[in-house]
Amino acid sequence: MTPVQRSIFYSAIERYGNLLLFFVSTAILARLLDPWEFGVYAVVGALVSIIGLAFQEFGGANYLIQKAELSRENIRTAFTVTFALSAAAGAMLFLLAGPAARFFEQPGLQAGIAFSTLNFLLTPFVATVTALRRRSMDFRTLAWCNLAAAVVGAVTSVSLAFLKFSYMAPIYGGIVGNVVLTAVLLVRHRDLTVFRPSLADCRDVLRFGLYSAGVVIINLFYNFAPQIFLARVLDFNSVGLYTRAETIAQVFDRLVLQVLNPVIMPAIAAQKSAGADLRRVYLDAVRLLSAVQWPALLFIGIMAPSIILLWLGPKWLDIVSLVRLLCLARMAFFAACLSYPIFVAVGRVRDALITSLISLPPSLLVILGASFFGVEAVAASALFTLPFQALVAISVIMRRLEIRWQELAGNLTSSLVVTALTGAGVMACASLIEAGAVGAAPGLIAAGLLGGLCWWLGLTITGHPLMSQLHQAFDSLSPLLARSRPGDSRL
Repeated sequence: MTPVQRSIFYSAIERYGNLLLFFVSTAILARLLDPWEFGVYAVVGALVSIIGLAFQEFGGANYLIQKAELSRENIRTAFTVTFALSAAAGAMLFLLAGPAARFFEQPGLQAGIAFSTLNFLLTPFVATVTALRRRSMDFRTLAWCNLAAAVVGAVTSVSLAFLKFSYMAPIYGGIVGNVVLTAVLLVRHRDLTVFRPSLADCRDVLRFGLYSAGVVIINLFYNFAPQIFLARVLDFNSVGLYTRAETIAQVFDRLVLQVLNPVIMPAIAAQKSAGADLRRVYLDAVRLLSAVQWPALLFIGIMAPSIILLWLGPKWLDIVSLVRLLCLARMAFFAACLSYPIFVAVGRVRDALITSLISLPPSLLVILGASFFGVEAVAASALFTLPFQALVAISVIMRRLEIRWQELAGNLTSSLVVTALTGAGVMACASLIEAGAVGAAPGLIAAGLLGGLCWWLGLTITGHPLMSQLHQAFDSLSPLLARSRPGDSRL
């Protein structure tokens, strides 16, 4: 098994373990909390993420990962800059908690934001150690540390929800989980000298962070804009409904992209160092991703009623149309996870900021206008905004890598066939559920089996390269599983 495949394997262990915890905890919390409570929690998370991650990116993990020659002074400076900006951001957000609560006319926001700022003191440690582990492709250590923290955080959230802590339950759970993650990472890392303050390479860190943080700020604000606009224009009930719909539409991201994302940037950096043709790397990756993403989103959209009924409960069935609109729109994002790593690899991180500045402001205006017409209009606006953003990013990348549109279309044809065959099988099962011939649970299982069979048939008929990748992965899996026990970790 290659280092990249091994990294993906351990990343998958972590993400799927987290995903299982997420499914279980969300199912329980959805029955203990009302939509407006989820709405408050979502807005707190949006405000904290926009400010926190943007400031931290100035020092940021991406700088440590992409730097060709990394010295101890680089690490110390990156940590120092990250910690200073993160602490400043936390202090600023703490002071803004009261005004934010008054702006959104929701007093509960103040306590949620104030307590969430505790994470700002912990995240610089987590980000630095995580970046160093990712750079060395040590995803096994990251997997066990993140899983341990996730278990503690999920148990804390559910326990406090049972004790009627309302929207503060998942907020407290997130803080406790972050404390555990920081502790276990520091214990594993051992070398605490990298956290000594230093500004020796400050200019180099900030130069990279200027563009990187700009990309993070505008993309984070866009991602959380629907919740913020709905909270201000409509109500927190609408925020809760939209957030849950988005959670379901992003299941593919949690199943696949969140497994690949930590690996993509260091893997592309390694390919570049080895002299690989980035043009071919990009086209091959697009072909593989589309063959998984498109069928998965189609499955989620078609089976949305059954998924919502079984996962969240009947009181959330109003979001079926929202889920379907968001799934359809997200199909345009088949290459989104590759954009930033490719820009960094070709030395054009500024292009990532430029594409965001071109595509996201118009998209924000569309979302803002749609919010005055209701939550379904906001979901429908994604049918314009997401394809527009994808088109801008892909156009710039194709120009940098000298790829023609005919080449890209040719790489996607087989994935379209695979998606169509998968959809046919899933639709057959959905029709049986609609007719009352089978229940939601048996129908969902049957749709998964038949859809999976049709997906495999599509890959076989088209000779899709994903089949050979799957065969290689399965051939390498058995010996790696035997060495993946936590007790065997060698650091």
